[in-house]
Amino acid sequence: MNDIEQAGPSRGDGLTIRPYRPADRDDVANVCLRTGASGADATGMYSDDTLIADVAALPYLEFAPDLAFVVDDGEHALGYVIGVADTAAFITWWERNWAPGFAERHPEPGPPTGHTPAISEELLVWVGLHPEVTRIPEIADYPAHLHINLLPELQGRGFGRRLVDTFRGALAERGVPALYLGVDSSNTGALAFYTRLGFHELGSSTPEHPLLGIATTS
Repeated sequence: MNDIEQAGPSRGDGLTIRPYRPADRDDVANVCLRTGASGADATGMYSDDTLIADVAALPYLEFAPDLAFVVDDGEHALGYVIGVADTAAFITWWERNWAPGFAERHPEPGPPTGHTPAISEELLVWVGLHPEVTRIPEIADYPAHLHINLLPELQGRGFGRRLVDTFRGALAERGVPALYLGVDSSNTGALAFYTRLGFHELGSSTPEHPLLGIATTS
């Protein structure tokens, strides 16, 4: 049992941070959807509500379930951090193992929904078929990357920082020096949050596609 499993409830509110379990898969997909519009609920924004998790959550659970951690209220996972230690290896795996099934589930963008999300359905489908987009120029120095999402009731309560610290610690134990993440440029709250945690802008970052990095140890 690791330190996260031993941590117990946070501040007596019955919430714990623990390693991901296969039974959490649907909860993780739900959190991904309900935070998929720059942190807001993306339900109904795309022609298929499974699309966001099929790009931004489920492949990570398949490839690196041991690097996934959730906030658990005793019944459901209400937030998570997921990611990979080796982005290059993840890209190769995705192309061989995830993209074919993704193409069957999402062969093309669906009909318009009347919504105009910041990330279009066309782009999401394209990313699902082209994981090479996650290969940043700084990949040698920042080989890992992550995604983190929390339902609104958990936001502003310190769980985001704890999840990031947990993920960084897991990477440090593996000898991974640093990680990066991409941020939706319209999600100003997320940009401010990562800056407070000590993330810095990478050289390849642009105003349209911010990229931030941080070492795994302080």
